[in-house]
Amino acid sequence: MNAGDGVFVTGGTGFIGAWLVERLLERGCWVRALSRQDRPPPPPGRSLSPLNNDAVELVRGDLDDAGALRRGIEGCRWVFHMAAYAKNWSPQPEIYRRLNVEATCRVFDLAAELAVERVVWTSSCVTLGPSPPGGVVDETSPRRTRSFYTEYEASKFEAEQRALEYAAEGFPVVIVNPTRVFGPGHLTEANSVTRLIDDYDRGRVPLLFNWGVNVGNYVLASDVADGHILAMERGRLGERYLLGGENVTLREFFRLVDRVSGKRHFQVPIYRIAPMVFAHFQRWRAERFGIYPVVTPGWVRTFYDNWAYRIDKARDELGYQPTPLAEAVRITYEWLRTVDSATG
Repeated sequence: MNAGDGVFVTGGTGFIGAWLVERLLERGCWVRALSRQDRPPPPPGRSLSPLNNDAVELVRGDLDDAGALRRGIEGCRWVFHMAAYAKNWSPQPEIYRRLNVEATCRVFDLAAELAVERVVWTSSCVTLGPSPPGGVVDETSPRRTRSFYTEYEASKFEAEQRALEYAAEGFPVVIVNPTRVFGPGHLTEANSVTRLIDDYDRGRVPLLFNWGVNVGNYVLASDVADGHILAMERGRLGERYLLGGENVTLREFFRLVDRVSGKRHFQVPIYRIAPMVFAHFQRWRAERFGIYPVVTPGWVRTFYDNWAYRIDKARDELGYQPTPLAEAVRITYEWLRTVDSATG
């Protein structure tokens, strides 16, 4: 990607998207970003948002607005479609399919009509399914189960199948599958791992679900943004690329927080039953009274499985090099302390 290239980004106001917009600006690209508001606020610890830059043109609208998507794509050489509905609950379950499947097809159709050279679409590692005990999953692994823990997982899986169908028909799309992303940036639900680091450090959530033995793959948000650009530049059309970091258990992840903080934090190992009871209560309250749940049963089940991934394909074909996990945790922890100091 070269200076002066026109790039349209959906999801550029989000956690990973803001990092991507910043990286594109550093390369001299001019960027259009889909946004539901005029100028989004900056992330914590920053005086300005990357979107408050003269090289960024905001297109007011959302994924349901075909006119806004057309205005964003028209005249652009590249499209990054990152936006999705990833919240852990909605009073309207159909929103997952509408925004994650139907809107993805809408973006692809408009990109094809407007002769975009290439689209990078952001899927998720959950489409590949959980990993077997003691094993790892990569882009060639058959999914072990056809069932899904959450509406989000089901909708992203369907969207990925549609993306692969578009690619088989000649549409120029590259698919990236981020794992558990964390790091400096907006402390939204999308950045839940960073919030977990902060809560753990403050002693608010010293819980080790299932004794902390389940494995996840963790990666810094800025590395995932870099991986998106590498996929645009070097990715093979119709291929999937896992953008992850290192595989560790929750217990090991918290030990890294202990190490970088220099503190020994209190930990409470718990079995499955207590979180599931709490999650069922949260969902019941949400469905009965419309109070947004802290967690739902599907997401608890997700964290009680293993999600270990091999990222060799992205390393070998894209030149993707994620930050070592211990360093990524240190960067995030020090940023959290800086934000605490700035906010008093």
